[in-house]
Amino acid sequence: MRFMMFVVVTAMVMFGTAVTVTQAADQKVTLMLGGKHCDSYSNDVETALKKVPGVKNVDLKSMPGHAVVETEAGKAKPEDLETAVNGVKGSGWNCTGKVMK
Repeated sequence: MRFMMFVVVTAMVMFGTAVTVTQAADQKVTLMLGGKHCDSYSNDVETALKKVPGVKNVDLKSMPGHAVVETEAGKAKPEDLETAVNGVKGSGWNCTGKVMK
């Protein structure tokens, strides 16, 4: 009987104090794209956005003229995404990105 009570109490302590870790949900950020001839350089925009820490996926097809960026919660700041797009430029062309609220 003592052994059974010991097992029950031990199980209650072990499972009753278990810590549950949950991950925050991923976030989606939509950027409106612009700039001279930027639409011709979508691969460069995608590459630049994927270099931002925390970016998981970049969708440039579902919304023409926009980038829908999936990020890990709290890892990629919207302004970092804008900076990445604004850095995509070359001789006679450039891209701009503005986070849509």
